Amino acid sequence: VQLVESGGGSVQAGGSLRLSCVVSGYNFGSYCMAWFRQAPEKEREAVAYINDDGRAAYADSVKYRSTISKDNAKKTLYLQMNSLKAEDTAMYYCAVDQYCTAGYWAWATAYNYWGPGTQVTVSS
Repeated sequence: VQLVESGGGSVQAGGSLRLSCVVSGYNFGSYCMAWFRQAPEKEREAVAYINDDGRAAYADSVKYRSTISKDNAKKTLYLQMNSLKAEDTAMYYCAVDQYCTAGYWAWATAYNYWGPGTQVTVSS
């Protein structure tokens, strides 16, 4: 399974971005997937999650500002982020939990595969 993110960039506070993650692999529809982010000198944190049935969960820091979705036909995971803040600045990673075995979606150790990341920079 390989993952490649895109869609990052530099935006002003209040702006929007849509991140994409193309996932190779035969069973995309059965994967549980998530977006994580890591800012300089900070730990990687979970941002949003979507399970194989399409149910989503969000970190409090992005709830009501972000939407995670997926397109099974395109094998692509998305993260729409609105009302961006300077504190959203980070490298964003998509991740796959191939067999949906995570005890808690926000644990990074639950994910088998990771993309190289896409940088999001929000200026205030």
